[in-house]
Amino acid sequence: MEDFMNTSFAIETSHETHYRIVELEERFQQQSLAMATSLVSLIDLRDRYTGGHSQRVAKYVRGIAMQMCLSDEEAEMIVFAASLHDIGKIGVPDHILLKQSRLDDLEFEWIRKHPEWGWMAVRNVDGFQEAALLILHHHERLDGQGYPSRLQGSEIPLGARIIAVADSYDALTTNRPYRTARTRAEALDELFRCRDVQFDYDVLKAFSASLERVSGLPKRFVAGHA
Repeated sequence: MEDFMNTSFAIETSHETHYRIVELEERFQQQSLAMATSLVSLIDLRDRYTGGHSQRVAKYVRGIAMQMCLSDEEAEMIVFAASLHDIGKIGVPDHILLKQSRLDDLEFEWIRKHPEWGWMAVRNVDGFQEAALLILHHHERLDGQGYPSRLQGSEIPLGARIIAVADSYDALTTNRPYRTARTRAEALDELFRCRDVQFDYDVLKAFSASLERVSGLPKRFVAGHA
């Protein structure tokens, strides 16, 4: 009888410990999400275009991840990184970040630093390490001509390749002081023109399909890039 009671107590204690661990993990995830939200709001305060841009990119990334049937865990991590991909722009001087005309070469060098600054900002936060790498590499190109590490092809993390497509699409379809926005079809044409050079073809196809599913882009247009 005593052995049975001891066993029952041990099982009950084990269950309580398990539930406590689950509770702590959920609390950590909630705190991580709150921190991410705060960081995104900081971007928005600095540059309202960048803040809105980050939210739109995260939405596009979620659509791509769903279309590619990524696991929930991987998808959420990539979406999280997408929402913070431009956090490093906080380090760019106002006269460059908010400039109303095209940047010169020296000014663009400042902009090129933002992936590294973003990586440095979040890499030491528990649970953010994978996302930090996607932030670091979201401006790499398949041909190795991107920055900061000049990675090529599959050397670039899948999540970074996904963010690159969503990031470029939103930049093309948004009005800027020095150019007007392109239509969805024009923007996709430009992205597919750079397939396998700048952008991952499989990611582009998934993005095109997700736009057709969510935004009603004609299927004949998507098929035209198959």
